[in-house]
Amino acid sequence: MTTTRRTLLGAFVLGLSAMTSVAFGQAFPSKPVRIIVPYPPGGTVDFVARTLAVRLTEQLGQPFIVENRAGANGAIGSDLVAKAPADGYTLLMQASTFVASALLIKGQPYDREKDFTPIANLGSVPLVMLTYPGLPIKNLGEFIKAAKAEPKKYTLGTPAFGSASHLAEEAIRYESKIDIQIVPYKGTAPAVIDVLGGHISGMIDAVPSLMQHIKSGKAHALAVTTAKRLPSLPDVPTVAESGLPNFEMVSWYGIWAPAKMPAELATRLNAEINTAMQSPQVVQSLGAQAYIFSNTTNQQFDTYVKQESAKYKQLIEKANIKIN
Repeated sequence: MTTTRRTLLGAFVLGLSAMTSVAFGQAFPSKPVRIIVPYPPGGTVDFVARTLAVRLTEQLGQPFIVENRAGANGAIGSDLVAKAPADGYTLLMQASTFVASALLIKGQPYDREKDFTPIANLGSVPLVMLTYPGLPIKNLGEFIKAAKAEPKKYTLGTPAFGSASHLAEEAIRYESKIDIQIVPYKGTAPAVIDVLGGHISGMIDAVPSLMQHIKSGKAHALAVTTAKRLPSLPDVPTVAESGLPNFEMVSWYGIWAPAKMPAELATRLNAEINTAMQSPQVVQSLGAQAYIFSNTTNQQFDTYVKQESAKYKQLIEKANIKIN
């Protein structure tokens, strides 16, 4: 092949690639998009996903449909996305649980790092520890004191092993040296039911999931997990104020797609999702729940996930957190 023919062929291929990329970007989406939530309805992951889906539907002119595929601590729904085509029509809405559970749970049907494409960091929310009003404990300091006085008496529910809620409970148990049982649930809603019914002592979970119960007086907030008190719960002390200095733990949320997604589509999805998350409708809906918004590229999100994974690994090893 002559140099001239090679040059012409190369130019043709590059031109075809560019045209395909433009056409592909303009065509997407041409049909409904599924956002898989691997947890039951009623939790913060579900709430954020549905809030985002409404805005993306309005923004892009195609339905973005949230599907709850709960089970196996989020693995069933996540695996569904891992095995889907990387065409942008099946997305995964996950939380920090996705990263921590990969360190805790062996034998998952997918590889978190190899089988997914990071798309967008949606932001984070603080966590709050609550109990049922019948428990004569006013704050976390009193809870720790009571738990030390009566080992094994108190229980905390967690919506998922490996979640930020679970890690926060494990960190409090480790740092305060209390002997309590952490009870797993299949999502936030069933754990809340047992707290309100007095079947377990309390739980830690994201503020949006628990705020209504605190405001209604059906549950009592003991502490928030942020470095500073929340404007929405000004009378609730932080965990750090309660005797565990420098404590901070939040739950963050993101969108992933199947592996090997074309770079231009991943970039397009990132831009559309960031635009949706910054819309007045979404900011008003989530902002009232102490939501902290993020606006990063998919590459920056990938870096953030790796940093969080290293942090969780250190906590898991230090506190000897294991799942039986």
